[in-house]
Parts: sequence; structure tokens; C-alpha cells
Amino acid sequence: MTEILRLTPDDALAMLLEGNQRFVAGTPEHPNQDAARRAETAPAQSPFAVLFGCSDSRLAAEIIFDRGLGDLFVVRTAGHVAGTEVLGSIEFGVSVLGCPLVVVLGHESCGAIAAACAAADGGSTPAGFVRDVVERVMPSVLAARAAGHDQGEQILHEHIRHSADLLLERSRVLAERVADGRLAVVGLSYRLADGSARLVAAHGLSRAAV
Repeated sequence: MTEILRLTPDDALAMLLEGNQRFVAGTPEHPNQDAARRAETAPAQSPFAVLFGCSDSRLAAEIIFDRGLGDLFVVRTAGHVAGTEVLGSIEFGVSVLGCPLVVVLGHESCGAIAAACAAADGGSTPAGFVRDVVERVMPSVLAARAAGHDQGEQILHEHIRHSADLLLERSRVLAERVADGRLAVVGLSYRLADGSARLVAAHGLSRAAV
């Protein structure tokens, strides 16, 4: 546990991406998934990263990053849209649990982004609370198109960057920790076909890590 508490933001991201590389290669180690780890983490948790991702069933964080119990503090919503509950959960992971890294994880073929694109093109907006999700994704779609980006991956990356920026704009806790070097907030884009996650946004990493 103490080893994880001393991780820098760069170290935490490296650990996460190394696990993803194992997953992509088909050589997962399944660390921290045994009875010993269960007993070790029962009294308290000390995750090394907050993972804020889309709720898509194909985006199971501990699997695609080859991690285990107590490694990741996971917060997920459709389209990784951030309300107050999300911000509070992420701040808890950072300020109480001491995570040095916050990851915004988006993915290709995101249904929330597709629905926002359809609505922007004049289609119908979903009913109920799904409408709220689509409306929160819409600014990313409009910003991407205003910049001349209309491909699916371009819009996805804009939404990931927008989500990461929004966390820092709305949370003084996160912004202050990034400013003093204790935290990094990054955005990763996940490819469903090959399982790879690549960096598309970064705040608080060293130049070497980027």
C-alpha cells in the first residue's frame, strides 16, 4: 500500500498503460485478484488512480488495464458526463484516498456521442433523463464541428478533452493539486477492436511522460 501512495502522476499513468499493453497483447497478469489481496484491502483502500469512464459494458476498467482489487477508484456515467455527484466522487478519490492520477476514459462507437450527433443534425432527442446526458455531450459535438472536425474519432477526442478540462474548471480541489504537481488529469481514448488506450489529453504530466 505504501508503495502506491508514493507514486507520482507519471508513475501512475505508466502502471495503467503497462496493464493495458498486457491486455492488448493477450498476456494479462491479473494482479491483486487473489484472496491475499482481498484480505489486504479489507481494512482500507489505497487506489493509485481515479478512473472516470463511460458506462459502456465493454469498458470494464480493471480488465482493460489488467488491475485488481484496490487499484482503481472507478466512477462511470453514460458518455462520461460529469454532474456534482461525479465531481464529489472524483474529489474523494483524490483528496481522501490520495490518488495522484485522474483518467477520463472515452471510447469509439459511444452511444451518447452518437445520440448527440444525431440531435445536432436535426434528429429527435431522447426522452427522460437520457435527454440530459445527450445535452451534456452536445457542447463537445458543436465545438468539434465548429473547428471543422466531423469524423467520429475527432468528435470523441474533443469530448474527452472537454471532459478533462471541465473537471479542472469546476473543481478547485483538482485544479490546485495539478498546479502544485501532486495530480495529473488525463484523457484516454479506447479502441474497442484491439483494446488499446491512447493519450489524447494531459494536464499535470511531465513533458517526458507526454
